[in-house]
Amino acid sequence: MVYLPRILDSRLERLLADLPAVAVDGPRAVGKSSTATRLAASVIDLDLPDQLELTVSNPGRLARLPKPLLIDEWQSLPSVWDRVRRLVDDGAEAGSFLLTGSASPVVRPMHTGAGRIVRVRLRPMSLAERGLVAPTVSVGDLLTGQRADVTGECPLGVEDYAREITAGGFPGLRAAPERSRSDALDGYLADVVERDFPDSGRTVRRPGALRAWLRSYAAATATTAAYNQILDAATPGENDKPAKATTLAYRNVLERMWLLDELPAWSGRNHLAALSRVPKHHLADPALASRLLGVDATALLERPNPDRPSRPRIGTLFGALFEGLATLCVRVYAEANRARVSYLRTAKGNHEVDLIVEGEDGRILPIEVKSAAEVSNADVAHLLWLRHNLGQDVADLVVLTTGEAAYRRLDGVAVVPLALLGP
Repeated sequence: MVYLPRILDSRLERLLADLPAVAVDGPRAVGKSSTATRLAASVIDLDLPDQLELTVSNPGRLARLPKPLLIDEWQSLPSVWDRVRRLVDDGAEAGSFLLTGSASPVVRPMHTGAGRIVRVRLRPMSLAERGLVAPTVSVGDLLTGQRADVTGECPLGVEDYAREITAGGFPGLRAAPERSRSDALDGYLADVVERDFPDSGRTVRRPGALRAWLRSYAAATATTAAYNQILDAATPGENDKPAKATTLAYRNVLERMWLLDELPAWSGRNHLAALSRVPKHHLADPALASRLLGVDATALLERPNPDRPSRPRIGTLFGALFEGLATLCVRVYAEANRARVSYLRTAKGNHEVDLIVEGEDGRILPIEVKSAAEVSNADVAHLLWLRHNLGQDVADLVVLTTGEAAYRRLDGVAVVPLALLGP
């Protein structure tokens, strides 16, 4: 399979040039091994029984193998983390070790690795990494506050975004023929329940209950629904619901497998009104949510009649999953600029901004996500409210759309089709 460059590549190369050990976290099949193997001189794959046995019986080979040494799926043998940490303490040179992991280990290493092993996260592919359209608007430029250029034409429409939502950003699954991608995603989700949960130390006594909880969580994409609401939606009319401890265990295991990617609430500025503190719910990829809910690209859209273009269904699951796709993309681009992503909602709910990108200098880039092509004054009202309150702390204002062109409104808000946004 041809390697598709990832935005993390350049950062990973820089970290390896400067530091002795780097760990790449992310869900299974997200491309960690392919990304890391390109930089490695030797590889130990702990998913392979013979490699695992050899490393258990001869841990000293970690020091002897050519560097950089990639230790793939390190969580299968947590003691290698401590071994690498000790080798770093003993003076390992820059670029000595790469570790990749699809889950946090059941038995944690004795030491966190803080200060010795730098951790980065690889998420599913953003739209810019999928090679659909060349981005014309940069998150990095928008964060400078210098009124970045906002131009470009986008050939994608809602049908294309619906296909991208359901196709997902897992490289190997995207490589499957389009007619088989749904089956591949179904197989991925089945493995989560039947293989990954037991491997993470959690026996699933009621697989159907776990699948129902996952479907309910998927339906809560881009919302702040309480966990008891998610459970109730998963088990309507049932008296024998899973215990709270059971559903908490589901969440903990899914977080360890990097399959939950909840968006934190922004901590804000002291002079703003009280802000919500609960996270927004997101799976690692909105394609997982679409498969759990049993919808394909066609089901996300409606055609009023054959002579009119497709449009999002009223409701709107397309809107929630489009926000999920936008959140995934913005997180990838923000991390390339060493920025963090959150969302803003006042405690009373009278103001909300879908995404807040916060740069290293403390300035913010507020972003609204709109699953239509047109932008009205109402769509930018919360952005303008935030700029009025924070002034120079706001680097720029953005609305992400499914439209055909990037431009600036007269009020200064940048309107950008999602596919034209990049790092």
